[in-house]
Parts: sequence; structure tokens; C-alpha cells
Amino acid sequence: MSADQAEFTDQFLALLRERLRGGGESTLQRSYELGRRLLGESKGVLSVATIHHDAVSRALEDAGSREQTLEILSAAQTLFLESLSPYEMTQQTLRGVNLAWRRLNEKLEAEAKRIAHALHDEAGQLLATAHIALADLAADLPPRSQRRLQETRDILDQIEQQFRRISHELRPTILDDLGLVPAVEFLAEGVSKRGGFGVGVESHIEDRLAPGLETALYRIIQEALTNVSRHAQARRADIRLWHAGQDVHCSIRDDGVGFDAHGVLRPGGHAGLGLMGMRERLAAVGGALAIKTGEGQGTELLITIPREHADVAANYPR
Repeated sequence: MSADQAEFTDQFLALLRERLRGGGESTLQRSYELGRRLLGESKGVLSVATIHHDAVSRALEDAGSREQTLEILSAAQTLFLESLSPYEMTQQTLRGVNLAWRRLNEKLEAEAKRIAHALHDEAGQLLATAHIALADLAADLPPRSQRRLQETRDILDQIEQQFRRISHELRPTILDDLGLVPAVEFLAEGVSKRGGFGVGVESHIEDRLAPGLETALYRIIQEALTNVSRHAQARRADIRLWHAGQDVHCSIRDDGVGFDAHGVLRPGGHAGLGLMGMRERLAAVGGALAIKTGEGQGTELLITIPREHADVAANYPR
């Protein structure tokens, strides 16, 4: 038993004996404060249970009858539950945060979809009108002016291509219409062209997933590929999607320079890689993220999402 574990056990035992001597609300309050200290020092529920068990075992050594044993167990249970109250409150807070994050994502996705459609439809119609107007104008111009007018048309074509790209990145219609895999393949093709590195996609998922799962995975893959493009100095990245039991898995691996994951993720570390945002997005659908990397060793992100959370993810908009 570690020194701090022994100290907490002694404190719990002292509270238990005080409770047995008739300690009332103040004893319960100190038990609650003990729970807060344990939580603040990152002690898990199993650690609290171990402390409780050790303290109760020592208290039972003084029991001389069955009635005393039952009294000790009853008092210990009351204090144990009180010491777990901070953990329950923290869990409730986390559930509330996850709910708020999920609702925020819903609003952001809905707004992104609205803007994407406006860019695609309304801006596209304006550009088409401009092309028609230029075509009418070109008929009355001399050849030299027509060449200069063609340069303007080329610029409008480039603007239209940029609008389409931005519209797709805001909310790809292919994700809504055809599903995750075609959307990821389309994304990989675009990132590969712009980033100058190869991106492969391998999928063993045949059916459509719940809308929220598809959205979460697509956004995480999108962020991961952005990180590769900006930071990894990679020649290649590979994306794999597959089922295993009741879980959906995704791997995003690159052969780039890697990074110090521990340094990035520790409190106060550099969070610019978007990893915390990925984890928060995954938490909203019950998923988890593991990172395999090291400086000069490339990076692999391993994503796991239980399909049992599809009912939660289904609340997300397509």
C-alpha cells in the first residue's frame, strides 16, 4: 500500500469510528470532502473502494458481536456512499457537457449545411448568370477583346471551383447522399492533390452507419488529414475503416515526422493539432481515440466507436 493510500485509509477509519460514536452531519461532510480530495488527486472509484475495504477490515477487528459488525458495516456504507458523491456529481457534469457538445455540433453541422448549400446553389446560379452575360457580350466584341474576356471567364471558372471545394468541405453532399466511405474517398482525393502526398482509403464497411457516426468519423478524418498536410511532412497517409464485433474502427496512419503525444496532450501542452477536439467529438458518440506516434516515427490515430451508441449518434443531423 502506498503512503498516500495508507493516509486516506487512516482518515476513512477515523471518520468511521467517529460515525460509530454518534457523529452526525459534520462526519458526513468530512467524508464528502475526503471524496473530493481523492477525486482531485485522480484516484479512481476502485481506489476509493480499496480504501473503504481496508478501513472496514481494520474496524471489524474491534467488533465483539454480530450486532457490532452490522453497525460497522452500516456506518461504513453510509460514509462510502457520501465519499462517492463528488464522483457522481462529476459524472453528471460530464454528461451535461457531452449533451451540450452534441447539441452544439448539431447546430454547427446544420449551419454548415445551410452555408454549403447557399454557396453551391445561389453562388453557382450567380456565376452561371455571369457566364451567360459574358457570352452575350462576346458576340459584339472584336477578337482581341474576346481573348481578354476569355481570361475573365477563366477567373470565374476558378472562383466556381473554389466555391465547390469550400461547399464540399463545409458539408459534403456526398456524405448525405452516398455515405461515409464515398465521402472519405472524395476527401482523400482532394487532400492528396492539394497536399502533394498520397492518401489511400481501405474500407470493410458495407452498410450505412447512423448519421451521427458518419458525421463524427468524417470530421475526425478531415481534421486528421489537415494535420498531416500542415505538420507531418508525410509522403503518404492511409485510412482504414472496419467492423470488429459491435465496434466501428478507423485507423489514420502517416509516414511523417511524428510528434511527442504526451507533451501535446498533457495539461498546458500544445493543443493546436486538434486532438482535443477529436476526443470531444468522439466522446459525444461514446467513442475513444488512441495515438501511436513518436518523433520521426510517423503517426497513427486509432478510433473506436461502439455501435450501441448509434441511437445517440442518430440525433445528429445529416
